[in-house]
Amino acid sequence: MQYRRLGRTDLEVSALCLGTMTWGSQNTAEQGHAQMDMALEHGINFFDTAEMYAVPASPETSFRTETIIGEWFARTGNRDKVVLATKAAGPGEYVKHIRGGPRFSADSLQSAIEGSLKRLQTDVIDVYQLHWPERTTNFFGRLGYKHRDGEDGIAISETVAGLKALVDAGKIRHWGLSNETPWGTMRFIHEAEKIGLAPPVSIQNPYSLLNRSFEVGLAEVAHREQVGLLAYSPLAFGMLSGKYRNDQWPEGARLTLFKQFARYTNPQAIAATEAYCELASERGISPTQLALQFVTTRPFVTSNIIGATNLTQLEENLKSIEVAWDKDLEKALEAIHSRFPYPAP
Repeated sequence: MQYRRLGRTDLEVSALCLGTMTWGSQNTAEQGHAQMDMALEHGINFFDTAEMYAVPASPETSFRTETIIGEWFARTGNRDKVVLATKAAGPGEYVKHIRGGPRFSADSLQSAIEGSLKRLQTDVIDVYQLHWPERTTNFFGRLGYKHRDGEDGIAISETVAGLKALVDAGKIRHWGLSNETPWGTMRFIHEAEKIGLAPPVSIQNPYSLLNRSFEVGLAEVAHREQVGLLAYSPLAFGMLSGKYRNDQWPEGARLTLFKQFARYTNPQAIAATEAYCELASERGISPTQLALQFVTTRPFVTSNIIGATNLTQLEENLKSIEVAWDKDLEKALEAIHSRFPYPAP
């Protein structure tokens, strides 16, 4: 396993991070515990979760994932072996069941962290992230920005002050962003500097062979400000594994169960996926490992968040770190990207 510095901190996190959003929905607690066991055995020291998980969000499944992780910590005593990241939900109709409507005010963040600490059975969160922006902007694949005056919600300055209070109280060590834009990232950095809060250590945004939009704007911010990417959906909800090729819909697979997640299933994305799968076959590696190692080898990526619904998938994901990378492979990938640029942003 490779390890990389987290932001400007002295923490070293594994280049692969264990994603957990299926635990409590597609996966049982026992299966989640088995995944954490395997990940730790393979050198992963970085786990990512959220109060909203499991996905898709619902009153029945929210908070379950954190609870499953907390039970594993209590049973194994492995809390000190893990850099733990979780997220506070932002506002939205689909999460009204969380804290009566989650916001990024100081009071709401205080309520959110107390709930997460209790469920995770820990005294402190290593990286506390804002799951998506409070303000009206583009995230979750939305294109065509349209500014709306008066709809920004809680001011970023107030949110940053709330985060500083949590750091000062010893409830969180570091903080990060998620589903953010270049403007938002720089604004958070500016507001933190004004009040003496250390800058965000990370930004968790989607990034994959089907969605390279992070490279435009945010990659420079990640480099210059040392706010490294925690890449989520590196397999584009499983599309890049090739399991949906030829209109196959495997029983129990995420896109089979949740048809509403159509971000990566448009015709351009399907065509691009076929090309990437064919390249993987030519190279004698699995499409999954090609797609994951592409993400892991990007210089602006701190950690690549891998997710699985069974141990076989997880083991394949873990072995992606062993895939040899060379200039010819890079050129071949860029040639496909030129044919199918940004098919699923």
